[in-house]
Amino acid sequence: MRRMLAVTCLVAGLVAGLPPAAADDPPPTQKELQTSADNLKQIGLAFHKYADTHGHFPNNVYDDGKARLSWRVLILPYLEEAALFRQIKLDEAWDSPANKALVEKMPKVFAPVRGKAKAGETFYRGFVTPRGPFGPTMGKGIKFAAFRDGLSNTVLVIEAGEAVPWTKPDDMEVPAKGALPKLGGMFGGAAQMVMADGWIVRVRADPDPVEMRKLIDPNDALAVDFDKLRVR
Repeated sequence: MRRMLAVTCLVAGLVAGLPPAAADDPPPTQKELQTSADNLKQIGLAFHKYADTHGHFPNNVYDDGKARLSWRVLILPYLEEAALFRQIKLDEAWDSPANKALVEKMPKVFAPVRGKAKAGETFYRGFVTPRGPFGPTMGKGIKFAAFRDGLSNTVLVIEAGEAVPWTKPDDMEVPAKGALPKLGGMFGGAAQMVMADGWIVRVRADPDPVEMRKLIDPNDALAVDFDKLRVR
């Protein structure tokens, strides 16, 4: 309960403040921030609807350990995009001729609010770790029981630093040591993320790596110091 309260207060405190933009970009507007937050909320809700049906969260589609399609494809039916989902060939890679032609049909919920991205690219990505929601070690997808730190203490999807084609299974690899992947491609100094329970949290684009790793790992039993993640 105390941890949940900390997350709630963090969100409330940051919504009112606008993070700095990149040097060549105008400051982000509250509408842009809210639009991306709403997108993340929809994505988080789609994950839970998927889990209600399948018993686990979606993972990227793998074939003999090789990623074929993104989790974004699997949640399409839960984003009122069933027609588009039926057009995608699940037994083919994202860049097969048939599937690559659908990249330009990216749903609005994945579209960048701002930032440098090509047509059909999205900043909404997850982290690949041995125990997290995405990666070849997680099989078809992580179950609720695996979130031993609690759903409110594990990041699900975040505004990454670089955009990728929305159907491509290209989430951010987290090294065992060293720098974390780049974040904040849309809002420069900040990155919004949806936690596994649906909460939206905004952190610095260069968050404290120790505390951020705690949010990425769903099963490390470590308390998070959210003060070290706040946008300043």
